[in-house]
Amino acid sequence: MTTVSFAKKDAPQWLLSFWREIDDKTFGDGFNCLTEGATCNLGVADWKGRDTIRENLRAFIDTGFTALHDVTEYWDGGSLKVFRGTVTMTPDDQTQPVVKPVMTHFFYMDEVEPTKVRHWYGSVGPIAF
Repeated sequence: MTTVSFAKKDAPQWLLSFWREIDDKTFGDGFNCLTEGATCNLGVADWKGRDTIRENLRAFIDTGFTALHDVTEYWDGGSLKVFRGTVTMTPDDQTQPVVKPVMTHFFYMDEVEPTKVRHWYGSVGPIAF
């Protein structure tokens, strides 16, 4: 069994920059918080590699909406970072409703490069029942 202590902190700049890249649809340097070989399990996604994660998120966002991520709570456990928040999803088609699902994400940091994310587990939604 492993015990990890967490400290509630302000969201770090690397996390805010990562979400800003998605929100602004730029998909640039904010993704450098991920190791080159990072894995992402976001919902049913199983993406391997920083560039694959970037391109799959770009393709998802390009399906017709704009996202705005808001980090509500951030907990730092050293090699494990956890945060909770909401994402406002505004469809390009203005006849569709804006939705604001909750999200929870776990970032496991790399052992060799502890400032970079090795494995990202994320959950968003559901946006409807």
